[in-house]
Amino acid sequence: MEAVRDKAVVVTGAGGGIGAALARRFAAEGARVVVNDLDEAKAERTADEIGALAVPGDASAVVPAARDALGGAIDVFCANAGVGTGGGPDAPEDDWALAWDVNVMAHVRATRDLVPEWLERGSGRFISTVSAAGLLTMVAAAPYSVTKHGAYAFAEWLSLTYRHRGIHVHAICPQGVRTDMLDATGTAGDLVLAPGAIEPAAVADALCAAIEEDRFLVLPHPEVAGYYTARAAEPDRWLGSMNRLQRKLEQAEGSAS
Repeated sequence: MEAVRDKAVVVTGAGGGIGAALARRFAAEGARVVVNDLDEAKAERTADEIGALAVPGDASAVVPAARDALGGAIDVFCANAGVGTGGGPDAPEDDWALAWDVNVMAHVRATRDLVPEWLERGSGRFISTVSAAGLLTMVAAAPYSVTKHGAYAFAEWLSLTYRHRGIHVHAICPQGVRTDMLDATGTAGDLVLAPGAIEPAAVADALCAAIEEDRFLVLPHPEVAGYYTARAAEPDRWLGSMNRLQRKLEQAEGSAS
């Protein structure tokens, strides 16, 4: 991909899963990659594997150190780090705060550092790993669903605001992906996500296709487009179908207890 060859790329949450797959693909396409993860050992393992640079730490504050590691500029930033916080309104305040901080505010903080630089030179690329939950929702996970909607809204706002000034934005919205996060979703993930789960490399493939086509919305599961259309066109019917999933979940959890 000419769009990323020789470019300076940062991928957060790249110690494993989707982030590691994105980092591998960018490195294979000839980019200079910084691997960021809160887990230093995981960041270094991925970086060593692909010949990249490891800059471990909080994704909310990685831009200055990553910029230094890459020689002064960042061309592509992948806001991939995320937390899959479950529960409903009764989830602890700390869980809600963590979901907002990692799933939304880390993106905002990165762009505060990056957008002025990108506007000055007339180019830049921001990639947000959102989730289909940002377009739809996820049963049993209010903090995750709400904040992923926020992440999608922020990516959308960036695109509509800056696309005429050379900033390209992509929102990746997969359903189930075979990662540690999917394993942690329990019965809800088994019911909704696991049956159609794909490998992380397939997400990287979908992103590369979107970059080549300069397309905002990245749907590794193409069927999500139909669900999203149905949600907008017939919200009550869509909510009814989701409520049926909720009832199935309650039955499954009840039978397991």
